[in-house]
Amino acid sequence: MSPNDLTLPASRRDLRLPFGIVLAVAACVAPVFLGNYALHAIIIALIFLLPAHGLNLLVGYTGLLSLAQAAFFGIGAYTSGLLAVRFGTPFYLNFLAAGVLAGALALPLGIPALRLRATSFVMCTLGFVIIGQAIAKNWISLTRGDMGLSGIPKPYFALGPASFTVSGTTGFYYLVLAISVLGTLAAYLIVRSAAGRNMVAIRENETLAESVGIPTWRYKLVVFMISAAFAGLGGSIYAHYLTVVSPLTFQMYYSTTMLIIVLGGGAGTISGVVFGSLLFVGLSEALRVAPEVRMIAYGLSLLVLVFWFPRGFAPLLDRVWSYLGERK
Repeated sequence: MSPNDLTLPASRRDLRLPFGIVLAVAACVAPVFLGNYALHAIIIALIFLLPAHGLNLLVGYTGLLSLAQAAFFGIGAYTSGLLAVRFGTPFYLNFLAAGVLAGALALPLGIPALRLRATSFVMCTLGFVIIGQAIAKNWISLTRGDMGLSGIPKPYFALGPASFTVSGTTGFYYLVLAISVLGTLAAYLIVRSAAGRNMVAIRENETLAESVGIPTWRYKLVVFMISAAFAGLGGSIYAHYLTVVSPLTFQMYYSTTMLIIVLGGGAGTISGVVFGSLLFVGLSEALRVAPEVRMIAYGLSLLVLVFWFPRGFAPLLDRVWSYLGERK
């Protein structure tokens, strides 16, 4: 139990276990009741959940607005795709390499960028995305330019003499579900640790945090790297799911989507980001069947969010919890 749980009413704490069990059962049996297209929408939402968790650590808990997630998402996608296509390495190695490389590249990028003022930092992170897309388009010998990488295999696992490939929408759904649960748990453990409390202190008042001995710049750099690693992991799964990667993977659409997930779901909350990913990404994918109204409906949902839920859906989720606790 975390310290924050001690401040919750007992009725709300009691509801967490049965609610979690119901949610877990619903997630496990979803393929039985949902068609392939609905599962596809959920898969895309769960893939974007990983980079959204990383961005939430940066924006929601440390107070740094970054537009660079698409760059690290693309780096992870290309890393995983290149390893799979050129060397035939199993998925788990590609997955880990994508996260490690994205996090490592964030180090030299973050050292100068994090010394800038807030607005300059945002513009600098936007520059990372533009540079990443330019490299993907022009380093043809490595990335094949605008033709992109094709034929990326589905996730392949080699465990001793046994090996298997995850194929089909249902199989991929369970793989992404397991990874997203582990990613959500990792984000939760980070924010509930002493480091997480220091991140919040930096967000609230960086000068005061530094005065009490918190190495603020070092914390921001480490969180920037962790955020990039989360994005790289998401890019890896994305590449193996679509089996193709192109310079479009670096487009700003992905950064804005991740930002909408965090701000719309509720920056600084884990449950809000999970809800935001399922709502905004899932809604966008589900509406592809009606392209003539897709962007209109998506735009209207954003307007509703801005006018009625300026702090995201996290406060609404809290009110639902409180209502259920009172009804219990």
